[in-house]
Amino acid sequence: MHLHIMGICGTFMGSLALLAREMGHQVSGSDQNVYPPMSTQLVDAGITLMEGYHAEHLSPAPDLVVVGNALSRGNEEVEALLNSGLPYTSGAQWLAEHVLPGRRVIAVAGTHGKTTTASVLAWLLESAGLAPGFLIGGVPRNFGVSARLGDPQAPFVVEADEYDTAFFDKRSKFVHYRPHIAILNNLEFDHADIFPDLAAIERQFHHLVRTVPSRGHLLVADEQPALERVLSQGAWTPVAHFGDQAASEWQLKLERADASRFQVIYSGGEPGLDEDGVVEWALTGEHNARNALAALAAAHLCGVDLARGCAALARFETPKRRQEVRGEINGIQVIDDFAHHPTAIAATLKGLRAATTKGRLLAVIEPRSNTMRLGALRERLIESVADADGVFWFQPAGLDWSMDELVATQGAHAQLFSDIDTLVAAVVTQASPLDRIVVMSNGGFEGVHERLLAALAAAKEGNA
Repeated sequence: MHLHIMGICGTFMGSLALLAREMGHQVSGSDQNVYPPMSTQLVDAGITLMEGYHAEHLSPAPDLVVVGNALSRGNEEVEALLNSGLPYTSGAQWLAEHVLPGRRVIAVAGTHGKTTTASVLAWLLESAGLAPGFLIGGVPRNFGVSARLGDPQAPFVVEADEYDTAFFDKRSKFVHYRPHIAILNNLEFDHADIFPDLAAIERQFHHLVRTVPSRGHLLVADEQPALERVLSQGAWTPVAHFGDQAASEWQLKLERADASRFQVIYSGGEPGLDEDGVVEWALTGEHNARNALAALAAAHLCGVDLARGCAALARFETPKRRQEVRGEINGIQVIDDFAHHPTAIAATLKGLRAATTKGRLLAVIEPRSNTMRLGALRERLIESVADADGVFWFQPAGLDWSMDELVATQGAHAQLFSDIDTLVAAVVTQASPLDRIVVMSNGGFEGVHERLLAALAAAKEGNA
């Protein structure tokens, strides 16, 4: 079967394309924002990429068109599809109908940390010899691909996004997945382009809760009022909490300030028989430790004992674009992070601050997500960068508000740029050996990571 995927370079749709190719389908796709790492792994998989959205991309006619949620009416290729009468579906529905049936599905949901948690969970299952399938909105470096089918008898881990499904299906994608185990990591307001308020997102999360069978499991983060409101609407599935609260079945106790070493205690087994273990791994930040705790709890439900799981985390590598060190020049590190929301920015910087014992922490930030573009959370951006020694803000084209006032309130601590070359030059001029530069955006950011590394190398050569 020939599948044509519109919006194929999105993290979800690109992963879907890999699964379809692995199943033996001929796969083509179109997108207008083509950049690594997704574009690279698609080409490597033998998938035909077409730039832009045009009617001719549907000729010769594919057997089925899978439409990404970034496309809407008025798009040339969408209009050609509707006029052609070709069969079409959404990515989430195709996954639910062609990949997930018969699998033990584990859905990882939450405003933040889905990619890291899903990557950790897949690695824990892999380390235990279960050969899981997975679809993750990033590229886990332990696997090198963002999706695979795995053993048909093994669990399937899916990053479960609350964003809407397609222009013809406005439900959240995760209601299609019918998981046996659902991780609810956290919940706060996001996606201001489609949700009017937090209550609307809570309603979608409850739709997910309604789909988990009574023989399944809900793993829910503690100290999350929005998630407790979700559960108060009704839960028909056993619930276990995870976090740092004494009443939670899965507890986390930090042994280092940067959270690179922590203790895990499980008190939900047989009465009087507690389990515990110690994790020492490469990631930093309490938010990542909590992500690992959730993954350990889910893996335990699949038969992975806690001690083995903790040991496996020592070999876990961060997914691409999640605190990924892209390079180091003259003692200056360039780190890539996907942070797309003030809470995520703050958590990333807090973790890196604790792990940065020498040199400064410099943040380069592009508020590019739809929520950020609309300015819905712009007041929180100021406090989100408190742990950075310097902030280089980039105002992308299409931002619905001016960042001038925001940056002005931060004084010499922050600078604003609208030209990428000027930004790179300023960062390189101010960076010194032992500094760490963390770049935060949920897009390609005009290749700023490689530009920074190239400019740092040129500066080093010039000073030699």
